[in-house]
Amino acid sequence: MNLALKNTDMLARLPQVRGGYREQADLADVSWFRVGGCADILFSPADEADLQIFLANCPEEIPVTVLGACSNTLVRDGGVPGVVIKLGRPFGDIIIGSDGQVDAGAAVPDLMLSKQVANAELSGLEFFRGIPGTVGGALRMNAGAYGNDTATVLSHAYAYDRNGKRHEIQAHEMGFDYRHCALPQDLIFTAARFQTVPGDKQKILAQMEEISASREDTQPIKTRTGGSTFKNPGGADPEGLKAWKLIDAAGCRGLTQGDAQISELHCNFLINHGNASAADLETLGEVVRQRVKDHSGVTLQWEIKRIGREAM
Repeated sequence: MNLALKNTDMLARLPQVRGGYREQADLADVSWFRVGGCADILFSPADEADLQIFLANCPEEIPVTVLGACSNTLVRDGGVPGVVIKLGRPFGDIIIGSDGQVDAGAAVPDLMLSKQVANAELSGLEFFRGIPGTVGGALRMNAGAYGNDTATVLSHAYAYDRNGKRHEIQAHEMGFDYRHCALPQDLIFTAARFQTVPGDKQKILAQMEEISASREDTQPIKTRTGGSTFKNPGGADPEGLKAWKLIDAAGCRGLTQGDAQISELHCNFLINHGNASAADLETLGEVVRQRVKDHSGVTLQWEIKRIGREAM
């Protein structure tokens, strides 16, 4: 696609929808890092049918990107080409069944999901209390924390492909691995069903409180940051290699690039101290990767998703 294409020309080629299109939408406003450029066009579907109409009729050559809570995403300074889809309230319902099945829209915050399930005296989703994202993001990266992950509690998910076809995907078809889902990137998750079991409400809430306290004690959650920057080379194995240990051993704790810094509290977190650019954060991450490789021979893989264009 020609990046010089004017937004007005692009808008004229997009299908009529009931939701809203917004030109040059500032994505730094929604990014947890508070950095990044604009979306050429931001689309907020009115509901699932509206999303389906858009996908079925959007010209194939126009790029489409889905953005969740933007808690584990770095939007580059040049912005995101084409259309960015951000699912909102119409995709934020939670329905708790009598059989322990819990349906949640892709836009439901993981924290809210864990709380509502706990209040219903159901167990299994406590770990979502420690994940700063949404259900859609959890599906896309098999999000996990504190010894559990999405793969272990998912029954099935619903998604639309680039042609507007709806799919029901069973958990075993997701291709889950450590922080990974093998499904095509152009699939857009809209909802999921989780399986829970009855539990003692007070014990569930106590476990969630422990998770919350642990996060606050060990992660820089009150700063402009994202989730874990790099995947653990040892995967989910509690005895495996940890990214933060490799970063620390390479002497990168507290390392800076402009107003970007490797957290002193938890060195697998990038921090924007106020005036960092996305380029500062990404450059610092690459410096860390090189230093870790030089020190230990291990090449760290980004866990944070980086999207968009570099600034011109």
